[in-house]
Amino acid sequence: MDSSSAKRVLLLKPRGFCAGVVRAIDIVQIALDTFGAPIYVRKEIVHNSYVVNDLARKGAIFVNELDEVPEGARVIYSAHGVSPAVRDRAKERGLKVVDATCPLVTKVHVEAIKFAKQGYSLVLVGHRDHEEVEGTQGEAPDVTQVVSTVEEVAALVVPDPDKVAYLTQTTLSLDEARYMIEALKQKFPNIVGPHAQDICYATENRQTAVKNVAHGADVVLVVGSRNSSNSNRLVEVSQNLGTHSYLIDKAEDIRPEWIENLHTVAITAGASAPEVLVQDVVHYLQNRGYSSVEEIEVMPENVRFGLPPEIVKAIGSARVPQPGA
Repeated sequence: MDSSSAKRVLLLKPRGFCAGVVRAIDIVQIALDTFGAPIYVRKEIVHNSYVVNDLARKGAIFVNELDEVPEGARVIYSAHGVSPAVRDRAKERGLKVVDATCPLVTKVHVEAIKFAKQGYSLVLVGHRDHEEVEGTQGEAPDVTQVVSTVEEVAALVVPDPDKVAYLTQTTLSLDEARYMIEALKQKFPNIVGPHAQDICYATENRQTAVKNVAHGADVVLVVGSRNSSNSNRLVEVSQNLGTHSYLIDKAEDIRPEWIENLHTVAITAGASAPEVLVQDVVHYLQNRGYSSVEEIEVMPENVRFGLPPEIVKAIGSARVPQPGA
């Protein structure tokens, strides 16, 4: 068989972990190493079952609400952020808080506070049941409405149509966000928005990579968990381009009929999916005749975020010999 007829894998880059996810996972790991188990984490630190299970094995205890955390214990907020009501509850219970909120999500929170203080009605484009949206809406709940569809935009009622601002969830599809913002601008011609888009760089880059490669693939496999918004959007981007796409948590989720008699399979991964799972998928395909593996880098990605001050301080304290030691 010549190389032109060999079954092949296209490995998209950038893929997988973004800077916010790396930072959040590092925070939990450092907290465990510095303070020892157990460390409590509100919600899943990132939306990936492999990552959550791995950290749970190391001593992280994941809870849905702060009332499940013993008074005075240490708790980490997930990368998706929390509302002021959650922060207030932590103070009431004397919890030691480490905030792993992604800085790009924090940026949206700051925008929400700014617009609310300036007297705007806020429209938050996103998915209501997503933790990021719950946290952002909580910054100004009395003036914020969440919309997920163009139909919901049409039904919006605000006190002053000339005093409206919009924000978006950071992990939306670029196309989805554009349609929604266009609909908002049609309904509210004087609407204002953030200086820079809220869609995060990693979400945009991974979607752009799919758009660049989907036409040359028979199917796109997206490694990511079901509750990962940005992973689901990657599937949608591919499908909207006419290329079959499936979301898989791990290689074992692949159904043989998905790749039967296909020549080219593209692989990408959501921003919270670890590379080890991607490589498992590559090996799965190699064992089924996909002998050619080509990595396609659509654009470089070198973003890094610093650790929160409470973690930096803890690391410093752990390295300083205590009196009498």
